[in-house]
Amino acid sequence: MKLMHVLCAVALISVTAPAFADDITDAMDAARKAYQGGDLGGAKQQLDLASTLIGQKNAEGFAALLPAPLPGWTAEKAQSQAVGAAVFGASSASRVYTNAKGDTVDVSITGDSAMISQLAPALGNPAMAAMMGKIVRVGDQRAIQNNDGDVMVLVSNKFLVNVTGSGDAASKLAYAQAVNFAKLTKM
Repeated sequence: MKLMHVLCAVALISVTAPAFADDITDAMDAARKAYQGGDLGGAKQQLDLASTLIGQKNAEGFAALLPAPLPGWTAEKAQSQAVGAAVFGASSASRVYTNAKGDTVDVSITGDSAMISQLAPALGNPAMAAMMGKIVRVGDQRAIQNNDGDVMVLVSNKFLVNVTGSGDAASKLAYAQAVNFAKLTKM
């Protein structure tokens, strides 16, 4: 009877194990095997692939956090992309919103970028941030709104939300308010 339980468990594991595998874990496993085999170039390529795939997954997550169109506005489909470490690495998603007058608002979320960590000290310092524009509250986040009404929000020192476009300052601020910062901070 015990042998039957063991065989059933082994069969279940062998059937379900591939369900846990994905392109990211496959690339990490290939990198580990290449490294153990002394193929450092192959290991690096596989790790770069895994990193890019993780960036793509993050970018898709950012796209899901972009707001729905506000009343009187329409929205294009959200766009997401991940750029490798060779170009400072970044995952981003953006969406363009348009009203009946033809005004646009573009909301973008960027993460996984060395550039954000370099900007964080300046954006996080209220005195320095005030030199870039007016400090405003966007939910529980501190933001900067420049003379054109564009809004920039640094979230958890690792994500940057930008709201730009030809729309008025109030519309840009409303779209900034519509971003789901609670979910973004948990990414």
